[in-house]
Amino acid sequence: MPESRAAKQARAGKILELLEGAYPDARCALNFADPFQLLIATILSAQCTDERVNMVTPALFKKYPTARELARARTPSLEKEIRSTGFFRAKSRSLLGMARGLVEQHGGQVPDDREALMALPGIGLKTANVVLGNAFGRQALTVDTHVFRVSQRLGLARSDDPDELHEQLIRVLPPERLTQASHVLIFHGRRTCVARKPLCPVCPVRQLCPWPDKTRG
Repeated sequence: MPESRAAKQARAGKILELLEGAYPDARCALNFADPFQLLIATILSAQCTDERVNMVTPALFKKYPTARELARARTPSLEKEIRSTGFFRAKSRSLLGMARGLVEQHGGQVPDDREALMALPGIGLKTANVVLGNAFGRQALTVDTHVFRVSQRLGLARSDDPDELHEQLIRVLPPERLTQASHVLIFHGRRTCVARKPLCPVCPVRQLCPWPDKTRG
């Protein structure tokens, strides 16, 4: 019998409680001091580890402290500075487009609005929600590769499209805990519910997980 929405919401709440207890240090792993810095770091984090991004961003933040400075950056120079994060040409276009959009549309300031953020070049739902949830203190769910995998194994949502998965998840996760839900699901995906050979025997939410392919050791 299919799980009712109410039952799934109740199970989701229990899952979050257990994951919060298992990962009390769960937080945004990108280093930043303001919304603009987090916007830069999140763009760079695509297909790249947070550790690598944190190695690259200090020099970027110093050289381009505001959107106006970044908007004036020369493409060859910027590409060289971010090369180690991978996909540097596409990321350079996104950074320059984002910065120019901020200058032209928002006076150089990062807007505290999802639609306005997503209207900027190179900014999708994931990046917008990272900034809203971590720089502005809003409740926003980030669906990265870990949340995408873990939420489906836990049977909280099902879709091949991250944006559709996001819409399904916000209907079952507690609305007042969306940002923290992102953090604990990401930590769980990195530390326990990994892509290959997940550590199911020591999983803190094993009893609440319907995934049929659990590992035994």
